[in-house]
Amino acid sequence: MNTIDFFDTYRAKNPSAITIGTFDGVHVGHIKIIKNLIAKSEGLNTMLLTFFPHPRMVLQQDSNIKLINTIEERIQLLEATGLDTLIIYPFNREFSRLKARDFVRDFLIKHLHLKKIIIGYDHRFGRNRTANIDDLREFGQAFDFKVAEIKAKEIDDITISSTKIRKALDEGDITTANTYLGYEFMLTGTVISGKGLGNTIHYPTANIHIKEAYKLIPKQGVYFVKSTFDGQTVYGMMNIGTNPTVSGTKQTIEVHFFDFDRDIYGEKIQIRLLKRLRDEQKFDSIEALQAQLQKDKQTSLALIPNDHAN
Repeated sequence: MNTIDFFDTYRAKNPSAITIGTFDGVHVGHIKIIKNLIAKSEGLNTMLLTFFPHPRMVLQQDSNIKLINTIEERIQLLEATGLDTLIIYPFNREFSRLKARDFVRDFLIKHLHLKKIIIGYDHRFGRNRTANIDDLREFGQAFDFKVAEIKAKEIDDITISSTKIRKALDEGDITTANTYLGYEFMLTGTVISGKGLGNTIHYPTANIHIKEAYKLIPKQGVYFVKSTFDGQTVYGMMNIGTNPTVSGTKQTIEVHFFDFDRDIYGEKIQIRLLKRLRDEQKFDSIEALQAQLQKDKQTSLALIPNDHAN
């Protein structure tokens, strides 16, 4: 997949079949659209036009918006779909004021060599989002491109999926979230130094710093997780919370990997969440915390697939 984020100077060499959207989560509904695009591309270059930052971040300055994926995670997931080209347009206020006809002529035709567009029946675009699929069909006649409509049920399924994924993550229901995503929800960040408490209680942890403030973090609690190092899957347990037993106040993300002693400070790693084990608790003593961690570890070890178990 060719990823383009230098839009102003980009000109597609070949005619394109395009779909448009934020595609946050790249979930099973999105995959259905992309497969539809590829299947109906008629030999054209398949292309997804997406936007970053999210339009709501720019237009509403909504600092509370949380996305299922970081932009890097979105690229990673789209790489696996079979798309030919991903266009990441740097959404801004100037772009939002662009009239629909100008958007089609100056962006889709001039830059992306549009010959076919597959779009939702309720898709709205252009300044103040006043244009719809009927306008797009008129533009298609004027500029010589085809318009294929994604039916209401497919769009509704996508909307439901996104809503359910965010709700499930907020509630810590990783099983439901992963079902709608079609893959394990991920957290991507850099390993930083922590307080070192894990080492003193024989459960050393990797403290994960996620730089993207817009990334949705699931409900606090303890999770069974996995990661990959040098092509090898490593399992562990992760705590999202404030460590109340030791009077912590700031939320942290800490992972204890099983049978793993490699120094990974400073490395960028990706954690896949497999199952939520329990709520975070405040224990009466460090010894009580250790006892619970041992139980969590045994629960997690029992969940490791047989072909990966030690």
